[in-house]
Amino acid sequence: MDPQILLNAEHALGHVFTDKALLLRALKHASQADSRVESNERLEFLGDSVLGLVICDYLYQIYPNSLEGELTKIKSNIVSRRTCAELATELGLIDFLQLGKGMGARKELPQSLAAAVFESLIGALYLDAGLQAAREFILGQMRPLIDEVARLGHQDNFKSVLQQVLQRLGHMNPAYIVVEESGPDHAKCFQVCVQIDERRFAACWGNSKKEAEQQAALDALLVLGLARKDDNGEIGILEDSEVDPDDLRRQLETVSGSE
Repeated sequence: MDPQILLNAEHALGHVFTDKALLLRALKHASQADSRVESNERLEFLGDSVLGLVICDYLYQIYPNSLEGELTKIKSNIVSRRTCAELATELGLIDFLQLGKGMGARKELPQSLAAAVFESLIGALYLDAGLQAAREFILGQMRPLIDEVARLGHQDNFKSVLQQVLQRLGHMNPAYIVVEESGPDHAKCFQVCVQIDERRFAACWGNSKKEAEQQAALDALLVLGLARKDDNGEIGILEDSEVDPDDLRRQLETVSGSE
């Protein structure tokens, strides 16, 4: 391997390896190795576990009041193949990966390859310099992503958010009512509305009951001022301190049909 590639990889990681063989192996795809055991697959396995440990520990420490389910949702958004692949691409790590001739000729490499090299390099970093070095690298890349996911506060589960907000503010759990069904059995669509206390909100369509319920919950959150949508279309959930409980109570006392 060209020594410059190793130098560039070390620069991207912010770490100079004591054991260069670890770095070499982390960058060797199975298509380039003489055998799979000599490829980066074992380091990928290790790096995946180190990544999960670091993120779980970080979430546990900074969100002391979050329940297991909430922490799991944030983790699943962060520790994903898509996220690892995006970070590997941003750091240029995919350019250092040593591929066999057939693989190297492909114009666009699979997302799984980019994610794998990210995890294998974490594994190599852990073995070469220990957990703290791996932690600093991982959080250096992922802390902004964690903050963004936590800021949005929903992980696309608007039903859960709506229920939790209402419970905290002393209201009944929302009820989801199927208003209409359409289409053949194998491709049925559903129209669902949500009712909270005495108020029924606009019905929303979805390709499944779950999808329609999520959309109805989001609609209710927006109408009640419990969530807002920014100019980029991102949904953010308001903090309890931003919500006027009396105004919310008045809105929910409004008796209506489907809006």
